[in-house]
Amino acid sequence: MAVDFFIIRIFSLAFVSFALAIGWTPLLTHFLYKYKLGKQIRDSAQAPIFSKLHLKKSGTPTMGGVLIWVTTLFVAILFFYLSRWFNGDFSRLSFLSRSQTWLPLGALVATALVGLVDDFLNVRKIGPYGGGLSVRHRLIVYTVIALFVAWWFYFKLDWDFVRLPFVATFNLGWWYIPFVIFVVVATAFSVNEIDGLDGLAGGTLLAAFVSFGAIAFVQGRYDLATLCGVIVGALLAFLWFNIAPARFFMGDTGAMSLGVTLAIIALLTNSILFLPIIGFLFVVESGSVIIQTLSKKLRQGKKVFLSAPIHHHFEARGWPETKVVMRFWVIAGMMSVMGLVIFLMDRGGWQ
Repeated sequence: MAVDFFIIRIFSLAFVSFALAIGWTPLLTHFLYKYKLGKQIRDSAQAPIFSKLHLKKSGTPTMGGVLIWVTTLFVAILFFYLSRWFNGDFSRLSFLSRSQTWLPLGALVATALVGLVDDFLNVRKIGPYGGGLSVRHRLIVYTVIALFVAWWFYFKLDWDFVRLPFVATFNLGWWYIPFVIFVVVATAFSVNEIDGLDGLAGGTLLAAFVSFGAIAFVQGRYDLATLCGVIVGALLAFLWFNIAPARFFMGDTGAMSLGVTLAIIALLTNSILFLPIIGFLFVVESGSVIIQTLSKKLRQGKKVFLSAPIHHHFEARGWPETKVVMRFWVIAGMMSVMGLVIFLMDRGGWQ
């Protein structure tokens, strides 16, 4: 098929995803508000600055990430069956393929369901620390998911190599398994850290998926690029309702599942070492939490940031929430472009 067709397919299905997500959002919001599935911002002595800044958001529904992954799954299944039922153009619109999209789409749905349970427990105040899974339990669950991802790469796809830009591609052997586990879990938690302001996670994830979609397209992985396009369409619809003041929050069902999916796409395109550039803010956010935690433990409670993750630090310094979000969007966009440019310069990574 001509490359032009795949360009049209990507943009067309991204638009379909956007339109469908916009269309069924009223049903989702009605459900979330009817059953009072709102996030509770408690006045906490452990995080007084955060509580003060966000207490007004208490009761805003979470689980908004359902909009993204359900729409993506629906579009994938819809066009898979349309391609079987009809001849002509419909037969070429399916983007489900074992080598490219089974794993990221399956991981998106599986991790989203785990996140959905976590969000529900949080809303109903079931579990430690006021509700939801503890960090330890979440770490265990996402490590198990990452272990399955590593198994799929190593045994199903016969994949154990990593591209070092401008140098060469190296085979890691069985070390590829712990490498994948680390990458997947770290990305999931990093994306989760940035989900703290209206529109922040959605905008930064949007920039990242656009860049990795472009990388997949350049490599000729058109099904994977189409999946990125569908996710981007759903993310745009989510952002429409999530821009301040947010109609609903993304929640773990969106943030952590999209983090896992982003990591898998970076691995499938053998461009995982570009992820810290394209997802620069994810690294900064998780790094700020690590620095803050270590500082408090090693320096008798002294903090480096007024509040962590770092976006809350800027809020505490007096920046309006919208200013923090939009400036982070600018950084995310520029770093995504920078990562894409470096990838294009590294012609060895195109294969």
